[in-house]
Amino acid sequence: MRAVLNRLYSMAERDDKGVMERAYASAAGLSAPPTPAEASALCAEALLPVDPKIGRLLHLLVRTLRPRNPVEFGASYGASAIQIAAALRENGSGHLTTSELDGGKVRKTRDNLAEAGLADLVTVLEGDARDTLGALTEPVDFILLDGWKELYLPVLKVLEPLMAPGAVIVSDNLSMLPADYLERIRDGRLGYVSLDLPLGDGVEVTTWTGIRDE
Repeated sequence: MRAVLNRLYSMAERDDKGVMERAYASAAGLSAPPTPAEASALCAEALLPVDPKIGRLLHLLVRTLRPRNPVEFGASYGASAIQIAAALRENGSGHLTTSELDGGKVRKTRDNLAEAGLADLVTVLEGDARDTLGALTEPVDFILLDGWKELYLPVLKVLEPLMAPGAVIVSDNLSMLPADYLERIRDGRLGYVSLDLPLGDGVEVTTWTGIRDE
């Protein structure tokens, strides 16, 4: 597992800056902001793993909370899925469902999970997370949001009916998150308790209480 993670982080450090510079340049030439599908295509060669400290936070949270049905939006090459699945293995229970729009990244994630010896603990779904995760039926008790930022709120709304009281949501890239998403997860009247943490470029950790006061 550690060898796979080290390789992914080394590749990201070497390649991601150039890939993202080209992606931003291409996006600047579009007549409108890119759609999720267009953004996914522009970033298809970028690994975009979670910050290593956030990866360790994910591992710690999963070990502590012992979720049965964790869910991830935005698998990319599988670095965060590996961290979560490794914690599930150590816990002795639980199964991760992760969603990724780009087919090439889906294949990379599956390959990396297999290499890490964790493939049996993860289901990798290909497609728009609003559809793939929207088809889930089991209660969800842990969520990592690390995909296209404008989809955080729609994906959260899809998952809300499935969220068990006490479910924890980790939202990566805090500095890039839309205001309407942050307003929702920071509104105690809607059943959330939330805290921002200064890891990476910011991460928000939120608990769903299941109690609304609207």
